[in-house]
Amino acid sequence: MRIEAHEEFVQHIENGSSKIRALSLMTIAVAALLAVSYVYQLALPLITGTMIVQINLADPSLMATEIVLVVLALAWLYVGLRDYLFTQRLTKQIKEARRLEGEIMKKYGLNEESN
Repeated sequence: MRIEAHEEFVQHIENGSSKIRALSLMTIAVAALLAVSYVYQLALPLITGTMIVQINLADPSLMATEIVLVVLALAWLYVGLRDYLFTQRLTKQIKEARRLEGEIMKKYGLNEESN
């Protein structure tokens, strides 16, 4: 009964891990896209020399807003990367635990049908 509960718990962790991994990858993609677009907007007046399109791209309040948005996008990217790396480590640990569980079952002559 304990082994069955343990197995259900591990299965739950594996399912949650795959969902977190998918969300992390989407977060990484969106955050990277946002960060690149905001950095491009900050660099546009410096690269092209264009200072006025319909708004003043060198306006300090606009640049400050974009800097805040870049910081938020980079924080979002950090969280996504951290979560993704966490799920990678978790997946490795689960595989190792399953391998050790298999070794223990072989060592003591246990099989899943006898539980």
